Amino acid sequence: MVSFLESIRSALLSIRAHALRSFLTALGIIIGVASVIAVVSIIQGFSATIGDQFKGLGSNSLTVYAYTPFELQLQGVVNRLSLNDYSQVLQHIEGVSNVSPSFMPFGNSGTTVKNSSTSTFTRVQAITTNYQDANQIYPELGRFITSDDNQSRRKVCVIGSKLRENLKLPNDPLGSYIEIGGEWFKVIGVTESRGEMFGISQDDYALIPFSVGQTIAGNAAKISVVITFTVDQMEQLDEIQDRVTALLRQLHRLKPGQANDFKVQTAQQLTDTFSKIIDTMTLVLGGIVSVSLLVGGIGIMNIMLVSVTERTREIGICKALGAQRHHILMQFLIEAVLLSILGGLIGLGLGYLLGIGAAKMIPNFPAASVPWWAVLLSFGFSSVVGIVFGIMPAAKAANLDPIEALRYE
Repeated sequence: MVSFLESIRSALLSIRAHALRSFLTALGIIIGVASVIAVVSIIQGFSATIGDQFKGLGSNSLTVYAYTPFELQLQGVVNRLSLNDYSQVLQHIEGVSNVSPSFMPFGNSGTTVKNSSTSTFTRVQAITTNYQDANQIYPELGRFITSDDNQSRRKVCVIGSKLRENLKLPNDPLGSYIEIGGEWFKVIGVTESRGEMFGISQDDYALIPFSVGQTIAGNAAKISVVITFTVDQMEQLDEIQDRVTALLRQLHRLKPGQANDFKVQTAQQLTDTFSKIIDTMTLVLGGIVSVSLLVGGIGIMNIMLVSVTERTREIGICKALGAQRHHILMQFLIEAVLLSILGGLIGLGLGYLLGIGAAKMIPNFPAASVPWWAVLLSFGFSSVVGIVFGIMPAAKAANLDPIEALRYE
């Protein structure tokens, strides 16, 4: 233990005696660790924000929508979920509530919405009253679309806060009339703000009664609905998902082994999908920038070899006074490891600052977040780099012949 502490003291004195050279040696490690931490903190901050957004969907919610593989889309095939699919789910699936169909009467791209001389482009969805509970979207002002609105085919709408802002409507726009796709609608509610996801506002939309959307769409055969509902008993989630899948396969006359032309997805599955994408991005980008750590390690090995050459006579004197091989090995190895760890510490702080700065420079980007495993990884990797690239110079120093070392000029 005494020799170990003495080796640490000797290494610190050596680093301090050549402060500038030590800093330049550790610069590669500093840049490498800072790059890794900055990239990881930005991606993990992004991931945490996505997770928070999906929590709002509800863990017991299920969404059913039509799915067409890309290769079939190229052939002009478009799979749909019909109103009959919705009614069959409503009649035959038990243990669910808030079953809500929705579709976009103006297409997925949306349509132009006007308020006096101000116009904007937004998504328009035709929905039923259950939509608010199934998707946990509630009005902040006014009310939501009711069954009476659907039965009477009233031209009313509920808008998001971003659409209100884009149309330059007053803070309380209830009772105002806006033009949606050439039709006039009365604003009866403004939903609670949900912020942004992937830089896209979740509050830029208009919701209209389902029956009004059907009238606008005209041809019912072209309507492809998205069915959203909540499962009453959480433990039955997987069972109900299987039952919905089996029912739709039967309705669509899909043969055994034939791929589904729809997807039944839970909020948790959607979250897991994005988590896998984020983890892959973290691994790939982190691996790319961590290459600079290898460059830093080579720099440490180069300087330590120079240090061994400079201190050859010192090593000879130590061996002549009784220093063993492992004492010399420990001294130089600890010096290399300390250089790496100090560089890792500086890189950790610098990387965190870079991550925060980069996140703030990008408009509406989530705050950076440094996970605990990234901190441990940076220290661990720095130590490993110091050991791996310090072992060769340390071994060279330990293997020096004391007589030849003393003769060295």
